[in-house]
Amino acid sequence: MARPVTIRTVATRAGCSIATVSRVMNGTGPTSAEVEARVRAAVSELAFRPSEIGRALKSLRTRTLGVVIPSLTNPVFASSVAGIEAQARARGHVLLVTATDYDPAREREVVETLIAQSVAGLVLTVADPDDNPTLDHLDAGGIPYVLVYNEPKRAARAAVTVDNEAAGATLTQALVALGHTRILFVAGRFATSDRSRLRHQGYRAAMQAAGLAPSPVLELDYLGDADAHRSALAGLLGAPGRPTALVCSNDLLALSITAAVRDMGLAVPGDVSIAGFDGISIGRLVSPALCTIDQPTRRMGERAVERLFDLMDGHGARAVEHLPFHLRPGGTIAVAPSPS
Repeated sequence: MARPVTIRTVATRAGCSIATVSRVMNGTGPTSAEVEARVRAAVSELAFRPSEIGRALKSLRTRTLGVVIPSLTNPVFASSVAGIEAQARARGHVLLVTATDYDPAREREVVETLIAQSVAGLVLTVADPDDNPTLDHLDAGGIPYVLVYNEPKRAARAAVTVDNEAAGATLTQALVALGHTRILFVAGRFATSDRSRLRHQGYRAAMQAAGLAPSPVLELDYLGDADAHRSALAGLLGAPGRPTALVCSNDLLALSITAAVRDMGLAVPGDVSIAGFDGISIGRLVSPALCTIDQPTRRMGERAVERLFDLMDGHGARAVEHLPFHLRPGGTIAVAPSPS
């Protein structure tokens, strides 16, 4: 049986992107005469029939929003998508949701796929909101989008987030106040998360303000299991002068690290205090409850959609909006243990 011809098939035959085929078919953006000719030749050769939705987009905006998140397994993103969906539904829109699996190289691919579906706008979380060819592409094409969780320093990029650096400092200050002086920052990969980098900057600032030397960061794959995390920590926690507290860049990493530390025969928080970041619900259910920074994740998603509609209507501000966060002490941090 012959395989169905899709817009991706046409793009491959024409030697261009899916987004370019979409622009040619829908008449929604400039392309060179040569590229347009290649696209139309491919359409003819393949007998490609554009969808009715695509043809309607010549004059109408679809009632679909594209959502790009790093992970479908991290509950912090599920919460924000719930907020995005609620606000979109209230405005008569539906979502197309996709994930990059924390791979920056996939961002362009998934965004082009959504553009090919003629989404009205996008809500995204990317690896790096400043040095990002995908966002440059959206800017150049005039495609409205709002970042969520990301905290760009670059002007004219709309985002809804918390002050990650300030929150990282708040966690560290809480541990310093309990007498900890050897505090290690355990991070998700910096290359895949600007949030992790900013939280680490907050940690460093708080340590330096307290007259303490920041430890070299330990970067881990947060999707790794407790065995992998235990192996990474073995040399650090088994040595004299080991850290007495760990600040983790997200809650899932903190929960896995907690299991790894206990498997090593250390008590949490008796021997090692552990703090996370995100405020996911499961952190309340473990014993002791996880110390974390609680972000208003659902509200962040709702607010991103509110701002996206402002942009689509031509009057939204392209700026970073910080929502409040708060420290949730939990039971995984305690007074620093006495030197042995």
